[in-house]
Amino acid sequence: MLRLNERFAVSELPNLLTVKGEFIMEHILDNRTRIESFTEANVDTSRPAYQAYQILHLAFTVAPIVAGLDKFFNLLVNWEQYLPSVVSNVVGGRGHYLMLAVGVIEIIAGLGVAFRPKIFAYVVAAWLLLIIANLLMIPGYFDVALRDFGLALAALALARLSREFAR
Repeated sequence: MLRLNERFAVSELPNLLTVKGEFIMEHILDNRTRIESFTEANVDTSRPAYQAYQILHLAFTVAPIVAGLDKFFNLLVNWEQYLPSVVSNVVGGRGHYLMLAVGVIEIIAGLGVAFRPKIFAYVVAAWLLLIIANLLMIPGYFDVALRDFGLALAALALARLSREFAR
């Protein structure tokens, strides 16, 4: 056993660092119980959970960005029809400008999911819950509110999966 105050020759170092003929450092580096950090290289992409994460990550990146951009062009739908009269009155009849602001928020949320899904998946879920509350104030849009509830649950699933798979 080497004591701290003992001197030894550099040539003796290999003998001092071996235990039963095995280098101590080699043993430490080859320890199979060490914790490895997550990288895409060590993810089994055939796992259903990882595939679900990828699908949800793509969907909640693209959908908010497309919906947000469409608030400026109204190609998919006239978005102002989803504003209850109460909300339109609160903004002084400037529902169009409110929808433009909503579009900017949705674009930011989609980009946030793309780069920080652990955080922004929760933001999208909360945003969808606000949309549901808005839709419940308009008769005839309860089916859309139900669809958005399903989307909110999917956003929460993405948030949970992001804890394991997001970089």
